[in-house]
Amino acid sequence: MVTAAQQTASAPDAPRTFPKGFLWGSATASYQIEGAATEDGRTPSIWDTYARTPGRVRNGDTGDTATDHYHRWREDVALMAELGLGAYRFSLAWTRIQPTGRGPAVQKGLDFYRRLVDELLEKGIQPVATLYHWDLPQELEDAGGWPERATAERFAEYTALAADALGDRVKTWTTLNEPWCSAFLGYGSGVHAPGRTDPVAALRAAHHLNLAHGLAVQALRDRVRADAQCSVTLNIHHVRPLTGGDADADAARRIDALANRVFTGPMLRGAYPEDLLKDTAHLTDWSFVRDGDLEQARQPLDFLGVNYYTPTVVSQADGSGGHTSDGHGNSPYSPWPGADRVAFHQPPGETTAMGWAVDPTGLYDLLRRLSSDFPRLPLVITENGAAFDDYADPEGRVNDPARIAYVRDHLAAVHRAIVDGADVRGYFLWSLLDNFEWAHGYGKRFGAVYVDYPTGTRIPKASARWYSEVARTGVLPGA
Repeated sequence: MVTAAQQTASAPDAPRTFPKGFLWGSATASYQIEGAATEDGRTPSIWDTYARTPGRVRNGDTGDTATDHYHRWREDVALMAELGLGAYRFSLAWTRIQPTGRGPAVQKGLDFYRRLVDELLEKGIQPVATLYHWDLPQELEDAGGWPERATAERFAEYTALAADALGDRVKTWTTLNEPWCSAFLGYGSGVHAPGRTDPVAALRAAHHLNLAHGLAVQALRDRVRADAQCSVTLNIHHVRPLTGGDADADAARRIDALANRVFTGPMLRGAYPEDLLKDTAHLTDWSFVRDGDLEQARQPLDFLGVNYYTPTVVSQADGSGGHTSDGHGNSPYSPWPGADRVAFHQPPGETTAMGWAVDPTGLYDLLRRLSSDFPRLPLVITENGAAFDDYADPEGRVNDPARIAYVRDHLAAVHRAIVDGADVRGYFLWSLLDNFEWAHGYGKRFGAVYVDYPTGTRIPKASARWYSEVARTGVLPGA
């Protein structure tokens, strides 16, 4: 018997109906939108320091003001309600809650998030709180940062403060956002804060992020409401070999270990993959992994957050330097420890303003793989979206048909994966607002809502109106 969903999936131009209860939302991150960098006790994070260092960020941009969400949060929540979003994924700024990364919480910082969460709940929008989206307190970096075990322990203490304050309101929690970027771009290639370039430090950071995740889940379970959901968000790389040859297949295996299994292994299986340890044995003996760490890292999760933008294509290389084409920013230092003989390749076809290939088949393949590897773990797309060169026309409208096409095609891939058996529970569009795009400054616009940075004016783009209808109805229109 052919179901209605299967019939719909087989007709590419037909509308697609998502399952009842599918969660529709959008996402942001604290440093990218909040601003108010020195208000109410907030102290510098590693991104404040990095952005203020000449030459690190395009045009010398910083997040000091960003989109001024700290003062305009009511306006932003009203926009979410207007767009009919069912959920909002945001991150807590560690230095706004615990400025030095140690000691008691600052109540003014917690009060900001209390007000935000209360307003979301009043508007019928589910708050989804991420504890860490890359803004480590600078004082903890000065003490060694993520390569040091103590940072994981401090993260668990900070998690307890946040959970005690918000655990009666927030039902859905994410420990870390994209720890791969924190470890390997922050401590390997240096294109993200704190800008260090030490491959062993990157591997140490990855381990202590795994440990921090596990400790944070335990802290959450001890404090939040009984029906709360705990998760982690990983930017799982969909890695493809350039050719069908054995050498390229081995290159893909090597990058898959460094990009994906370095986190899914400890967090979901309680062990590092043996091939990863072998590939990096010339760099470290992994003695920083102590007895009990992997049991701590592996904690039961309610779902896995998946961030996807573009696939990764690799081959074996004759020399080093291939990492400069990996889509993660240019640096003479590699974010791929032990993978010097791997080259990265630009996939064919259309690209976004980031230079990333538009390929929704990668998202379908990724969801199917995760469903096969972890069949009892639900999935949520916690980030998916695209940057384009948006502008407001003389009438104040922002038309972005390329973004509509991108999101439509990726949602079609999600729907197809669901029909084929993937347990996908929700989708969060990145991002709600144009914002500070890390080392790219304000030069890349991912938002569904256009922000005029000099005035802070918000203008919903055509894609926001389009996505609003999808979120309200749960139906993806045909092309």
